[in-house]
Amino acid sequence: MHKIKQAASKIEGYDPGLLAIGPVQLEHGAVKQVAPYLKEQSYTAVSIVADANTYEIAGAALEASIQELGITARVTLINPDRQGDVIADEASIIQLILDLKTNPSEAIVAVGSGTLHDIARFSSYTLDIPFISVPTAPSVDGFNSKGAPIILRGEKKTITTIGPSAIFADLDILTKAPAALVAAGFGDMLGKYTSLFDWKFGSIAGGEPYSEVVAEMTRNALQQCVDHADEIAGRSSEGIRLLTGALLESGFAMLLFGQSHPASGAEHHLSHYWEMEFLRVGSRQILHGAKVGVACAQISHLYHKLSAESMVPVDAALQHVIREEISRIPDGQTIRHLLKTVGGPTTPEELGVSPDLLNRSLNEAHLVRPNRYTLLRAYNEAKPINS
Repeated sequence: MHKIKQAASKIEGYDPGLLAIGPVQLEHGAVKQVAPYLKEQSYTAVSIVADANTYEIAGAALEASIQELGITARVTLINPDRQGDVIADEASIIQLILDLKTNPSEAIVAVGSGTLHDIARFSSYTLDIPFISVPTAPSVDGFNSKGAPIILRGEKKTITTIGPSAIFADLDILTKAPAALVAAGFGDMLGKYTSLFDWKFGSIAGGEPYSEVVAEMTRNALQQCVDHADEIAGRSSEGIRLLTGALLESGFAMLLFGQSHPASGAEHHLSHYWEMEFLRVGSRQILHGAKVGVACAQISHLYHKLSAESMVPVDAALQHVIREEISRIPDGQTIRHLLKTVGGPTTPEELGVSPDLLNRSLNEAHLVRPNRYTLLRAYNEAKPINS
């Protein structure tokens, strides 16, 4: 956290309030510090939000430890949908908000991975109460983000809400996370290769705001993961600590910038497009980071192809600059090799993404975030109408 604040201090006009977060504990036994923290904050009643799996992994023990200190701990287990998936949609959010209205609490404790955090984040923002983060898997970089990706009427919408007031990431829990969730976290980090490019592209070609300090924070977090891919794949204590630390650092980068540009570009738009399609046809959901990693490889392949064929739709004066930036993205084969190293899926087919869905997403996914100026958007907007 000290390193992050040091970097943040270099940002012109930096507001220390952006990182006004309580303890950020990433260590063995961190979950044991949650109840004492709640006691220090003088909470008398809190709500634990989990699903059936994460309640068994950490929620039950946490509930007992909180009650031992005389704090009322209520539990909401978010119900899965018809396909058996817990998703951040209207039904899940209303379930939690109704529970909180029936049994008022002074804070929410989110116990789980990204989806449960998004449900808790949106609900705590709506009810104007804080939430505390207790990750159970190093699967996403959104634990400390203010953005809540929510499914509303079948459409993926990212809504600015609030970040957690404290984070307790317990390595005893995180190192036991399923390999698929670890690979998903690694895939979410690999997505920074293309998100960082798209952010730079948007600043050069679209006039979007940019911060080199925040970009460098994100780049360093990504490199940490790549340099230690074997340790992460082996789920060693150090490997999981490095991965989780990188995911949190990426989240802090988004907090500092105030938007998700550093960590979310065309690869996330493809992922969201696939997710909405799976919901539409009633298919089981795929882990967010698994989709992002595969989408990153696809976007990298497309961008390198556009560069090689001189099809980047920018003014001639910018061609050299943009092509130089594209050259810094590892090619699709390299990204797939990294995904394979940690045991994650490497191709759309492995995710159940058909060639037709892939093609549609490459043509339409930029519409998921129409206010984000990515190279995918620029390329699609420059196509002849009948192409």
